[in-house]
Amino acid sequence: MATPEDIKVKELDKTASGQAFEVILASPAPDANLPLSPPKSKEMSLEEIQKKPDAAAEVLKNLAEKREHEREVLQKAMEENNNFSKMAEEKLNQKMEANKENRTALMAAMNEKFKEKDKKLEEVRKNKETKEGTSED
Repeated sequence: MATPEDIKVKELDKTASGQAFEVILASPAPDANLPLSPPKSKEMSLEEIQKKPDAAAEVLKNLAEKREHEREVLQKAMEENNNFSKMAEEKLNQKMEANKENRTALMAAMNEKFKEKDKKLEEVRKNKETKEGTSED
């Protein structure tokens, strides 16, 4: 930890908007608690050395099982996504077909209504012509 003697502060700039400083830390002392050599490892027995490949094989086996599980989950997610897409497309097609049928039925009803109005208008014209024809006699 730095002591106040290790820190030097130098004022760089002083303006209306603020001040700038440079903080200089002293270099660490040579007697700092830094390890000069790596710690010595303990001697391993033959049995411990032989256990390492078995442990590594077990780790690899676990990793392979996890990867297989991930593949299965991904495959299932893709299948569900495809099924959802197919269902959504089918629903959309059904709605579009229903809308088309409704529009066709509405147009047919409107055409029928217009034909009835045309018949009424034609009857009114005939009646009017008949009345005009009889009043001229």
